[in-house]
Amino acid sequence: MRNEESLSQAAADKLFTHDFVLVFVAFFLFQTAYMAMIPTLPVYFNKLGSNENEVGLLVGILGIAALVSRFFVGAILTVYSEKKVMLTGITLFAGSLLLLIVFRHFWPLFIVRIVQGIAFAAVHTAAFTYAMKTVSPSHQGQGLAYFTLSTYLAMGISAPSGISLANRYNFIVFFVTFACLCLCSFLLACMIKNRKKMDTSEQNFNSYFVHLIEWRIVVPAISAMIQMFIYGAVSAFFPLYALMCGVSNPGLFFSACALVTIMSRAFGGKILDIYNKETMIEVLILIMMAALILLSVSKNLPMFILVGLIYGTGMAFFMPASMLHAFEYSGASDGPAVATFNASYDIGMALGPAVMGLIIPITGYPIMFLCLAFICIIDLFYFQFCVRKHDSTNFL
Repeated sequence: MRNEESLSQAAADKLFTHDFVLVFVAFFLFQTAYMAMIPTLPVYFNKLGSNENEVGLLVGILGIAALVSRFFVGAILTVYSEKKVMLTGITLFAGSLLLLIVFRHFWPLFIVRIVQGIAFAAVHTAAFTYAMKTVSPSHQGQGLAYFTLSTYLAMGISAPSGISLANRYNFIVFFVTFACLCLCSFLLACMIKNRKKMDTSEQNFNSYFVHLIEWRIVVPAISAMIQMFIYGAVSAFFPLYALMCGVSNPGLFFSACALVTIMSRAFGGKILDIYNKETMIEVLILIMMAALILLSVSKNLPMFILVGLIYGTGMAFFMPASMLHAFEYSGASDGPAVATFNASYDIGMALGPAVMGLIIPITGYPIMFLCLAFICIIDLFYFQFCVRKHDSTNFL
């Protein structure tokens, strides 16, 4: 009897379950298609004739669409399974990639980017919620660190290869290739277990709109939003800055970020279950601030790669540490909580390119990067006096 209980407990504490691995690989393939667009689409839109303001809007609108959609996705996940939501999102995203081949003017592209934002919100929120529910509480930090590796593995592969694919062939080959990758993601997602909801009754459905926002998680999520504002601006405009400096493949910067993130999370994911997350978050913000200051004076590929390594060191644990801290702060980690927290990321990703797209013509790229470093200081003060102080008061 004791042996059976031990085996049952060991199974419950197992991190790499069948469903965890499947959802990880499916999400990785989807993220590979998504991440390939980050350094490539600004160049694509620019070649189609879009100016810097239009590029900023086309890049940023995905974040706005994802933001609005996330709240509804979080509520939908209280009724429908994560698997169904993932499959729907992957299908929409694959179709939108093919539409980018057809449409070449600003407003049709704008609408396609909105569709991509909705699809991204559905897949991202559903996959994270599913993964969190398959990991035991004792492995929450390690499990989240490993699961978020899918994003950076995808970035490391797709950022340089996507640009190389477009340069060597054309953008039609680029979009078709990654649409096919979405198909592979769809097939793998079909294989995960369809977890049943506890309550699909009319009463639950009537309370649908109550679950749109998890208000308890908003305060710590704002700090994460500020960092994604910075990352969104860097992602949108670094490729154009690098091309201006004579670097032919800006994707190598993102590869450097991905490399150090993968190594850090693969070998250090356990520290998220051991060390104080508040102190970690503050140190990580300082590291990313230093990288932005260095980026403002960098002009060549070796320096860009060095900045990518430093910035990647900060980003390596910031996302999982800030997410886990927010869940501890709010006491919730269900669909609405995941959606609300990730919505803060979407706000940042949307506002960063849109706001900095207006500032660049006035300041130029180096000053813009210094402005982003100053925003890190603002985030540090906010976290110390609005999040950490309030958090310690709650737990006294």
